Amino acid sequence: MTDVGTTGVAPSRPLRRVARKTALTAHVLCSVGWVGAVGAFLSLVVVASTTIGARRAALLVAAVVVTQAVIVPLALASTVSGVLSSLLSPWGLVRHYWVLAKLALTVVATVVLLLQLRPILELGAQPVLDQAPGPSPTATVSTLPSLLVHAGGGLVVLVVITILGLWKPRGQIRPHRPSRSTQTAR
Repeated sequence: MTDVGTTGVAPSRPLRRVARKTALTAHVLCSVGWVGAVGAFLSLVVVASTTIGARRAALLVAAVVVTQAVIVPLALASTVSGVLSSLLSPWGLVRHYWVLAKLALTVVATVVLLLQLRPILELGAQPVLDQAPGPSPTATVSTLPSLLVHAGGGLVVLVVITILGLWKPRGQIRPHRPSRSTQTAR
């Protein structure tokens, strides 16, 4: 991409279009992947909550791996690529309510995910702790219902974000316009 600062020329339209479509493609791929990964996590936790023993331990470890290796990176990439895509698109970042709603929901979902990392990691440590001498820690197993609610709620939020992006409801944010007294004073 040509830098305006070194050549004094703005990037050509085709180059800007390529950048916009690349950012949009990255955003769609990351967002769809995030939805699928949360669905996989939810299914692992649902099955883990109904089983015991080695099977539960394996499911919880898998849930931790999916979270750390897939969900968190996709959530962060979706947020960054969404902002970049909106800045390069005619929709803009702050021109339409639906774009701001998507951004707000994405940031909230990402923050909740990051806040849930500790309980998720503790669940992954549960099998190791169960093998340790002494009383079995039940605190981490009691977090399963909370994780089910958070993952289910997160999935609903991600579906709402997807619907907003596909339907693009009307509602433009009005730009700040100077008052008439300011215009007549000139």
